[in-house]
Amino acid sequence: MELAIETINLTKIYGNKIGCTDVCLRVPRGQIFGFLGPNGAGKSTLVKMLVGLLYPTSGQARLLGYPLNNIEIKGKIGFLPENFRYHDWLTLRELLEFHSKLYKLSSSKRSKQINAVIDTVGLTGKEHQKIRTFSKGMQQRAGLACALLSDPELIFLDEPTSALDPLGRMEVRRILLQLKDTGTTVFLNSHLLSEVEMVCDTVAFIKGGRILRQDSLEQLQSGEIAVELMLSGINDIVKLALSNIALSLTIDGDIVTAFVNNEDDIPRLAEAVIKSGAHLYEMTRKRSSLEETFIELTGGVDH
Repeated sequence: MELAIETINLTKIYGNKIGCTDVCLRVPRGQIFGFLGPNGAGKSTLVKMLVGLLYPTSGQARLLGYPLNNIEIKGKIGFLPENFRYHDWLTLRELLEFHSKLYKLSSSKRSKQINAVIDTVGLTGKEHQKIRTFSKGMQQRAGLACALLSDPELIFLDEPTSALDPLGRMEVRRILLQLKDTGTTVFLNSHLLSEVEMVCDTVAFIKGGRILRQDSLEQLQSGEIAVELMLSGINDIVKLALSNIALSLTIDGDIVTAFVNNEDDIPRLAEAVIKSGAHLYEMTRKRSSLEETFIELTGGVDH
């Protein structure tokens, strides 16, 4: 498996305070990777070390196969910090022109790449509008455009949707999935669990500067599936029919919760209810949510 990020016991100590300690991560290329933890857990510290804004106290890391101190890697990564502030008196195109020069893009490539990132973030037609007139969602997309100018293979996003309304978050999710489709690896540092659950392939949890767990989202949400059925006419025949399919049942009035091993059992539950002569009014599939896993691992949820 080719890795975009690999860290080995990466540690940052601020005097007597631990930023993060002995962090070991393996992030495959081409994935959207979610990095989760409460405020002050060490998420931003790790990101800043990986992008070169902080020097590690100890440990090692490689990005796209290169060590952190390799200059060549800087042109292959993008970064959108959490509290970015851009020159709001500039137009979008002027801002991107400025950043393209910082990336040392050639004049022949500059215009083409600027047009490409404006299209990617959905700001076509806003090129000559000043940044100060942009909504928060538009400013966030402008920041993403800056981070994408070098056509990075790996991009770090530090809380990219925390200040956005639902429509803004949806637009950012669209962009993240589009980046993944083009092969870009996305490192998403976030405390918005529902957002991570919608887009990420793999997640890691951190608390107190230490990694608690790293796993695929699919693996984290595997296990028994709870299916809640709202019925009328529950009798012993219905109970027996459901028990032949489910691992276990709980019944509370007209609500039956059946626990099954796999999704193929769900339509069988509905069929069993109908064949037994009961009436099925509602059926809801449930799985362990990312929020439940977060609470279990960290001892609390951070909204």
